[in-house]
Amino acid sequence: MTRLQTKNALRLLQAADEFQARLSGEFAAVHGLSVNEFFLLMHLERATNQRLPRVELAKRMHVSASTVTRMVAPMEKTGMVAREVDGRDARFAYVVITAAGQTRLSEARATFGKQADYLFEDRWDASELEQLSQLLHRLVAGSVSNLS
Repeated sequence: MTRLQTKNALRLLQAADEFQARLSGEFAAVHGLSVNEFFLLMHLERATNQRLPRVELAKRMHVSASTVTRMVAPMEKTGMVAREVDGRDARFAYVVITAAGQTRLSEARATFGKQADYLFEDRWDASELEQLSQLLHRLVAGSVSNLS
């Protein structure tokens, strides 16, 4: 069983890498976003009050807090996110998605959907796609980064 599990894990990584590579070019050219910035905006959109502390954002994205800091700086300059200081403790700050970030995320979602359609069309029928969805959901269930 271990050999099959290893093979499947490697195939999942390969499929994710190929899909991300396909998205990267179009996201950058059309939306001025990286795939990671897209996921950052999605995490913010789904968070309570559409804001998260940098440390929590890093945890959900499986990156370091310093990586989030480096990602957020240019996104603040372009107005996609903002920094919001906690009213009770000025040392504590949140990353907040802005209206411009919401718009960019919405536009990028359309691109994501189009690329997902290309990925799955002609490969599986509807019942196979449903089964795949259930299996992948089981795989990520309970993950802090689950965006489903």
